[in-house]
Amino acid sequence: MQTPKDNFSRQAGDYARFRPRYPDALYDFLLSLTPSRGAAWDAGTGNGQVAGQLANAFGHVYATDISAKQLEKAPPRENVTYRVCRAESTGFPDHTFDLVTVAQALHWFDFGAFYAEVGRVARPGGVLAVWGYNLLHVEPAVDALVRTFYRDVVGPYWDAERRHVEAAYATIPFPFPELPAPPLRMVTGWEREHLLGYLNTWSAVQGYKQANGTDPVEALRPRLEAIWPAGETREVQFPLFVRAGRVGKWHSGGPLLR
Repeated sequence: MQTPKDNFSRQAGDYARFRPRYPDALYDFLLSLTPSRGAAWDAGTGNGQVAGQLANAFGHVYATDISAKQLEKAPPRENVTYRVCRAESTGFPDHTFDLVTVAQALHWFDFGAFYAEVGRVARPGGVLAVWGYNLLHVEPAVDALVRTFYRDVVGPYWDAERRHVEAAYATIPFPFPELPAPPLRMVTGWEREHLLGYLNTWSAVQGYKQANGTDPVEALRPRLEAIWPAGETREVQFPLFVRAGRVGKWHSGGPLLR
């Protein structure tokens, strides 16, 4: 099993504050797949955004992450249990969950070991849903700055796993029979400072800072200020990509996909 990477503990506070929120339509889709809602597991939960939403519909939600600092930022809920552990080895009992979710984190996992764990802990007929998002869209001038920053400035500091996000997870194996997902997107309104805060949550930005001792986001600030006045709110869109599948029976050799 590969060694897990923790690229987000350092900026856990900014992550909770500046990362976008997933739309209600995503949760409506998940609930349409799961008429039984006894328990759900959110793997790689980060600051608990998804776990908190699932708690509105499921009897109990278990949310796991390798980063204790991220979990410290998760809001407490009576029916949510947070646990520091790897997604590939949780210790949960067999056949526990009606739904397993992974938001913007699957590319960090050991795929084979994680899928075996899903097959073990999901109830027969349960659902695994994974999703993520790539670069945002604001308006052409801002988009061009962000793309150049992403590719040319911090590009060398992205981990190899980033390629899976760029490919909308099409490069990740998915061994469960897939369920069609509707087109989805996140739409929000941000001021300029929120965008700069969001960029600072990127793992590649943290890698750049460690390697060079300077802040690339602050270097970008004057160019963004020239095209985005302070206090002005602009619409920001993130297209979502989703893969969902129904989990079959499980045995000691792995999931049986039926």
